[in-house]
Amino acid sequence: MRAILLEQPGEAPGVLRIADIAPPVGGRGDIVVAVACCGCNFADTMMWRGTYPHPARYPLVPGYEIAGTVIAIGAAVQDFSVGDRVAGYAEAGGGFAEFCVVPAAAAIRLPDSVHLETAAAFLIQAQTAWHLLHTVSTIRPGDVVLIHAIGGGVGLYLTQLAIQAGAAVVGTVGTPGKQMRALEYGASLVVNRGEADFVGEIRSFLDGRYLDKIYDSTGATILDRSFSLLRPLGQIVSYGEAEGRPLDNLWARLVEKSGTFSRFHLGHLDFTGQAWRDGLSLTLAAVADGTLRVPVERIFSFEQAQQMYECLESRMVSGKLLLAVNPNCNQ
Repeated sequence: MRAILLEQPGEAPGVLRIADIAPPVGGRGDIVVAVACCGCNFADTMMWRGTYPHPARYPLVPGYEIAGTVIAIGAAVQDFSVGDRVAGYAEAGGGFAEFCVVPAAAAIRLPDSVHLETAAAFLIQAQTAWHLLHTVSTIRPGDVVLIHAIGGGVGLYLTQLAIQAGAAVVGTVGTPGKQMRALEYGASLVVNRGEADFVGEIRSFLDGRYLDKIYDSTGATILDRSFSLLRPLGQIVSYGEAEGRPLDNLWARLVEKSGTFSRFHLGHLDFTGQAWRDGLSLTLAAVADGTLRVPVERIFSFEQAQQMYECLESRMVSGKLLLAVNPNCNQ
């Protein structure tokens, strides 16, 4: 089968290439999916650069977020049949290929109203946002929350889901223009960190109030400066380090207001647990009925995989990038 192979991390040309490799074989609890589309996430580009914080063995086939059609099921699988249209989280990777193995517990059958390109664009990012709000923290009506990188994929889902839960949302972006979609989705204020002091702008907007929660994928100095906006006993939930790891004074910052700091990775959830199933079913229902919008920014052909990575790294993207593995991606 054709696959995108990442032989080694780095910036040298040729480390990301199309290869002909053996198709994968699933286990008892797996399904094998003929991939139509696969979502591109920052985890993929981090593996490309060798900065991913979780173990990865090279060479590897990237891609975690797939949608397609089931072509085989394991002996212990009861909830899927060959021919089902599905979306799935391939935690072990392998999505940038014609066929991919997904644990049945990490997949969901799609209603006819949800196209495969839509399905490949929502699962990981919407699930990440859901569990940031409802599992790692508890969003409440009346909360005021800050979302850094609000114009990115997870940020846009966080915005929609937080507002639907009754919270008010403020956010920051690092690139001009990326604030537009977040404001369209209901954010009350979005500050471009390159053009204004986000701490001062948000403090002025809050008019004496403090933030209840902060959802951060930036780390380093942006995270460090954000602590001054947090109320006593407030919570910061980290899910990325685009600028860098938290500074060494993290403990001191938490002590100042008895704050709580959490770090979340979707792969640490129990895919057989109720929280995972609730997140999947509720977000899929919201996508299907249109109450959760799926911002697909661009779809790349199989031959454009490296261009897709470069596009995501440019930080000019406000929404989801997809790799079209099969030309029937739009069905």
